[in-house]
Parts: sequence; structure tokens; C-alpha cells
Amino acid sequence: MSIHPSAVIAPGAVVPASCTVGPFCTIGPEVVLGDGCKLISHVVLEGRTRIGARNTIYPFASIGVPPQDLKYGGEPTETTVGDDNTIRESVTISRGTAGGGGVTRLGSNCLLMTCAHIGHDSQVGDHCILANAATLAGHVIIEDYVTLGAFCPVHQHCIVGKYAFIGGGTIVTQDVLPFSLTSSGGKTRRSGSTRSGWCGGGSRRSGSRRCKGRFAYCWRRR
Repeated sequence: MSIHPSAVIAPGAVVPASCTVGPFCTIGPEVVLGDGCKLISHVVLEGRTRIGARNTIYPFASIGVPPQDLKYGGEPTETTVGDDNTIRESVTISRGTAGGGGVTRLGSNCLLMTCAHIGHDSQVGDHCILANAATLAGHVIIEDYVTLGAFCPVHQHCIVGKYAFIGGGTIVTQDVLPFSLTSSGGKTRRSGSTRSGWCGGGSRRSGSRRCKGRFAYCWRRR
């Protein structure tokens, strides 16, 4: 185990020997880290927070902090993070609330860029990218393989479907269809479907054309 002398680890925290904890990190008493995690420096982990294996967390990230919700009264809620995530500088992930299910979740193999925010009770799937300053309000669901561009706010209770790609600066105020491309205009506007969803995973181009046609049909009949 590599722990910098300036790091503060509360009694009761679980930090495996394979983890690296850099300068000025703070780990609360109910935090559980998985094997091989690396906390670069100045990382804050609070509350009932469970973090999986091989996550790399960069300076000034705060995970499991109290939710930005005036109704929160200190209830024992949770934050869970999967495996193999990269969480960059100044990312914030709020713990859940009693009225919203009690758990904020981040899946595995995600990239959270600088200043991204995951609000209380939000659920983020696997293989997602939240670019710089992408922000999720409370109770948001982000399904697998979603890319959320820089400076994108997502309104509370919205659902973003799998493989959706949302351009930078888009204000998301309603649900986003799976496999869709969303423009960077002043409001949510579908502009097409993603190639990665249709063509990924070994599917053939002809299947891609059929699926895209069905997508367009569904959109016209919405």
C-alpha cells in the first residue's frame, strides 16, 4: 500500500494494500475501495461510498458528498462506483437521498472529464463519457455507451438511452432516444442516429441500414 503521509484515512475505511493514496486525500470511515485504485491527490471520499477496482481518481474530485438538495437531512444514503473508471479533476458525485432511492450509481469503464457532476440518485451505466462540465441533475438515468458533450446540463428525471450521443452545449430537458444524435442548439433536438450503435459489436452494414430505417419510422410516428 502506498499512502502519502499527508493523506487522512478515517478508522473504519477499507483501503486494500494494492491502492495508491496521494497527497492530501481524505477518506471517510464508511468508504470501501476496491483493489488497484489510484487517488492522485486532494481527493475527497465521504459517506457510505463503495468504489470498485482499478479506478483512477484525479485531484479535487469529491465522491459521496452530501446531495445538493434542501430536503436532505443527513440520512444514511449511498454512492456506488464500478470498476475501471477514470474520474478527472474536480468531478463531483453526490450521494443519494431517501426520497430518490437512496443510491447514486456510476457503472464501469466510464470517463468523467474535468468538472463533470453526477447529481443525487442518478444512475449512470457502463462505458459512458461525460465530457468537461457535463452536469446531471438529480434522478437522471444515463444508459450504457452514452456520450454527453461538454457543458451539457441534463434536467432532473430525464432518461438518456443507450448509445445516444449528445453534442456539446446541448440543454437536455426531455428524454433522449437510444442511438440518437442530439444537436447543440438551445434546446433538445434529435438530428440523426449514431453509427456506433448500429455498426458496433460486429453487426453488418446492411443491418445498420435496416435499424436506422426503423429508428426514423419510430421517430416520425412519435
